[in-house]
Amino acid sequence: MPTRRPAASRRTVLRGAVLTPVAGLGLAACGGADDAAAPLNGPVELGPESEVAKDGAKLYRDHNVVVSRSEEGTLKAYDTLCTHAGCPINKLEGTKLICPCHGSEFDATTGKVLREPAVAPLKALAIEVKNGTMVAKPQA
Repeated sequence: MPTRRPAASRRTVLRGAVLTPVAGLGLAACGGADDAAAPLNGPVELGPESEVAKDGAKLYRDHNVVVSRSEEGTLKAYDTLCTHAGCPINKLEGTKLICPCHGSEFDATTGKVLREPAVAPLKALAIEVKNGTMVAKPQA
């Protein structure tokens, strides 16, 4: 005689119904590269050089670029697509970039990871000033 499984309790059915949508949200949030913005693929004008203070940084969300300036006045630029899941980074606190997807943090002056889950640094970009306007582009 075959063994019969007991019928699922009301609690088991309700628990499954509640947890299924929550699990689905987690998968959507970790969509990664499919939902990611495209990396910079050509030169882009960012704005006046004067927008970036010494020992400071400015985030250009529309272009997924951050530009920092050292105390000596040297400009550096980085792509702000998180190296963990490709999410566009949309928050800059001082010189710390914070990814909204999983909380990775990066140093805007070096591109280095300050907080995981990301482990790879941000991609460096070439930056130059033409007639007072900063132009960022992928490094050759």
